[in-house]
Amino acid sequence: MLKKFSFIVLILSLILLLSACNNSDDKKAQTNKIKVVVSFNAMKELTYAVGKDKVDIHTIIPEGQEPHEYEPKIKDLASLTDAKLFVYSGMNLEKWSSTAIDSVNNSDLISIDASKGFNPIKTSNGAYDPHVWISLKGAEYQANNIKNALVKIDPKDKSYFEKNYLTFKNQIDALYAEYKTKFANSPKKSFVTGHAAFSYLSRDFNLTQNSVEDVFADGEPSSKKLQELIDYCKKNKVTTIFVEDMVSPKLSNTLATEVHAKVKKIYTIESKEDNLDYIQSMKKNLDNIYNSLQ
Repeated sequence: MLKKFSFIVLILSLILLLSACNNSDDKKAQTNKIKVVVSFNAMKELTYAVGKDKVDIHTIIPEGQEPHEYEPKIKDLASLTDAKLFVYSGMNLEKWSSTAIDSVNNSDLISIDASKGFNPIKTSNGAYDPHVWISLKGAEYQANNIKNALVKIDPKDKSYFEKNYLTFKNQIDALYAEYKTKFANSPKKSFVTGHAAFSYLSRDFNLTQNSVEDVFADGEPSSKKLQELIDYCKKNKVTTIFVEDMVSPKLSNTLATEVHAKVKKIYTIESKEDNLDYIQSMKKNLDNIYNSLQ
């Protein structure tokens, strides 16, 4: 009986030892990942597409928060103190980025403006439209900048990052080629959104975007502006008004009622929506815009 008890104790001890080793290995594997801090969800999507299992990503702007006017608190920036890479979209979307970088005591931190060097679109007030990632070509450009930063931090895994980037790029190129042809043959070219986040996408495919709210989603349109939108929709035979999760649908619904159009969801990818990744979100966007133009 004593021998049997001793054997059971030995087996249990081995199980506990193996479990402890596995937990230690898990923690070591987690530690070996590159800690990347990103400003918001779209940058997380692009970073993960390139980094996959080699990166541990922390997002500063919480899900459901509009990035345009978000001001991070000190606790939001704490993750930068031991990060290796900080990725932000740029074009002055994250106005707080330079202050955050300067205030963090982390000499190992590499920061990248993912849009740096990209051909910008200027708004009517002279500012740059920040929604680069909603363009397939813009996302490809940003992902390449992210890839280069990861390679700089971890050159031994260069081929891993380049392979992932190429896979992502091929997916984007295939989607772009498919819809370039579709939109070229579309009878209509104009669509209407809740806020003007789709200018770069429109440039990709020679489309025209109009919107209820401006690029920065700040402030409701005047009654004059709303009437102009009603006239625009009627003139261009707009049958769908697209709305985003983080923009109030009230005026979009009013506009849709006035012009007898339906309201349909569109993704800005500023937050994670419907558990879709970047490619899936953009595929749905392009498909819905295309169908609305038929």
